[in-house]
Amino acid sequence: MHSSMPSVFSMYEIVPVGSGEIVGGSRSSPGRKRKLAYEGRPLMMAGMLGCALVLAAVVAWCYYSASLQKAQLLKTELLDLNKDGFIIRNKAGTVVFTMTFRSGTLDLNSCSKDESILSCTHSSSGKLNFFIQTVQPKDTVMCYRVRWEELQYTRLVEHAMAYNDSHWYGGAETATQYWPIRIKGEEDPLPFITSDVYSNRNAFGGILERYWLSSNATAIKINDSVPFHLGWSENDSTLRFEARYQDSPFKPPEGQQAFPELSYRVCVGSDVTSIHKYMVRRYFPKPIKVPSPEVFKHPVWSTWALHKTSVTQEKLLSFASDITRHGFTCSHLELDDRYTADYGEFDFDPQKFPNATGMFEKLREDKFQVSLWTHPFINYDSINFGVAVEKGLFVREPSGELPALVRWWNGIGGILDFTNPETRDWYSSHLRMLKTQYNVTSFKFDAGETSYLPHQFSTLVPLSDPSTFTRRYTEMAIPFSERAELRVGYQSQNISCFSRIIDRDSVWGYELGLKSIIPTVLTISILGYQFVLPDMIGGNAYPNRTTGGLNGKDGLPDRELYIRWLELSAFMPAMQFSIPPWAYDNKVVQIAQKFTELHETLVAPRVLELAGEVLDTGDPIIRPLWWIANDDEAAYKIDSQFLIGDDLMVAPVLEPGKQERDIYLPAGRWKSYKGEHFDKGPIYLTDYPVDLDEVAFFTWVH
Repeated sequence: MHSSMPSVFSMYEIVPVGSGEIVGGSRSSPGRKRKLAYEGRPLMMAGMLGCALVLAAVVAWCYYSASLQKAQLLKTELLDLNKDGFIIRNKAGTVVFTMTFRSGTLDLNSCSKDESILSCTHSSSGKLNFFIQTVQPKDTVMCYRVRWEELQYTRLVEHAMAYNDSHWYGGAETATQYWPIRIKGEEDPLPFITSDVYSNRNAFGGILERYWLSSNATAIKINDSVPFHLGWSENDSTLRFEARYQDSPFKPPEGQQAFPELSYRVCVGSDVTSIHKYMVRRYFPKPIKVPSPEVFKHPVWSTWALHKTSVTQEKLLSFASDITRHGFTCSHLELDDRYTADYGEFDFDPQKFPNATGMFEKLREDKFQVSLWTHPFINYDSINFGVAVEKGLFVREPSGELPALVRWWNGIGGILDFTNPETRDWYSSHLRMLKTQYNVTSFKFDAGETSYLPHQFSTLVPLSDPSTFTRRYTEMAIPFSERAELRVGYQSQNISCFSRIIDRDSVWGYELGLKSIIPTVLTISILGYQFVLPDMIGGNAYPNRTTGGLNGKDGLPDRELYIRWLELSAFMPAMQFSIPPWAYDNKVVQIAQKFTELHETLVAPRVLELAGEVLDTGDPIIRPLWWIANDDEAAYKIDSQFLIGDDLMVAPVLEPGKQERDIYLPAGRWKSYKGEHFDKGPIYLTDYPVDLDEVAFFTWVH
């Protein structure tokens, strides 16, 4: 029996039908077909949308989980890594260090984490060895070892360090020296090697280290193996760190491919002073002994600014008798350029010094010790030039066949190759002979900068880092280090002799003038060179580079400039005269006597005590104000005051025509040289009166 109701199954049966046929037991009309199709479409759409949403949710969840895992993976301690660089936070969560990868980006899919090491194997330019290793050497210090090493040919690796609104210190002596460092303009990375900034004022100086320190309590040390170039950008507020061999004086170590590698250590501490102390103890060589206490106590007197190259036996003896006659003490006399007939000889010019032996005997009787000027050049017209060619003592041109000729400030000649043991022996034996024959006390080692090497050269022991030449030259001073003086330094802190800042012009300003002295001394102190000789009082009095003032006579520096320079020098580790006070008038002589005495009685004992501590700690003798006030923003910017140790603060007048200055006293109790007490620091003393014959200084009252 057929029911009039369609069966459940036939109702949903889908059959191809012709027009007018019965579907599911009823006749379908075209209008009805359209209506059914119209009603079924939303159901299907909803179903598909539901599936898509579920799928999207699942994918999003998976992606989120993977991202979360990757985000966790790319964190290590207080460092966050992304493809473009990394940031480091301090323990309070503030970002204190930012580095951007400028030459390529990381492929984060190639990164993995194994305990304290994050590593990646690919960048946007191909295969690489990249890692960041976390090291916590002590509770208050966290360090990160970073290495980006290309494994296929790439021209360079460059990372840019952001200033992060902090103040940075360190790097190198420069001609125009500021404290803290000021970034001016845009500079593509240049080889970070020692140069003579007196003759090339835009270069890096003769004393440099690959080390920077920030008021954010962070420090960075670039590894020795890096072919290191430094640039900067004022617009981006960054220092640009670059590794490259192309168009560079750096060479890959023998047998290695020229794939650049940029590696460095970043350390974060609780405050700027303690992180600097950690870095110096960990990464810098220390002096092994304190040089002669006599040089710390009594001035060195040099012939240079006074007589230049026209010095003679008669002039030297007369200079010595004038020193005694005016009642000054002398640690030693420095006989500068030029006492030889030709450059590169090691005996006295008989025309200028007819009886050198008798001269030295007379000086010894009068209680004068004498040091002599020396340098690494032998001019082509010297009798020693042929000797050095025959013995193979010179730096050579790239093929190694012929000596390379170089131009220096006294002519053209060869430069001695101190990587060669024979050269070292030959040079040392000549210095020893002078010492023995005339009882010379020591030597002033001039030059030594990499900038005096030829552009292309070869040495007996290949130099992958040209500044190693500077290090080898500084080693020549070791036998004479009691009173030796060097103007260059690269990893040379353990040479243990006096480090002289480069020649100053007789001007007031920041470009090799009076105002540049404190920033330069603070900078090289931060780089680990503590036995500082701040060059000659009043500057070198070179023509056209001298402020003559109203009474500028005989090419002398301005009288007021000379007095202010003398006062500042009295508070430095050692003093050096050349233009004598009596070249001016009796009043200047009296001021000079007062300050050399103050140096001997007040400054030198404190400096010698601190010099002894340097052997263990490497801490500066001349310190910035932030050393004792590292939570004080004002202290980070002060470049015209300094500390000797922690408890003697000096504020010299460095402006012409001023008999007053603003002085900043950090928190604490201070007593002025006039006997005033200041208990409510930090405090600004505005227009504090300082007469022409005074330096404002304050002692910490415990």
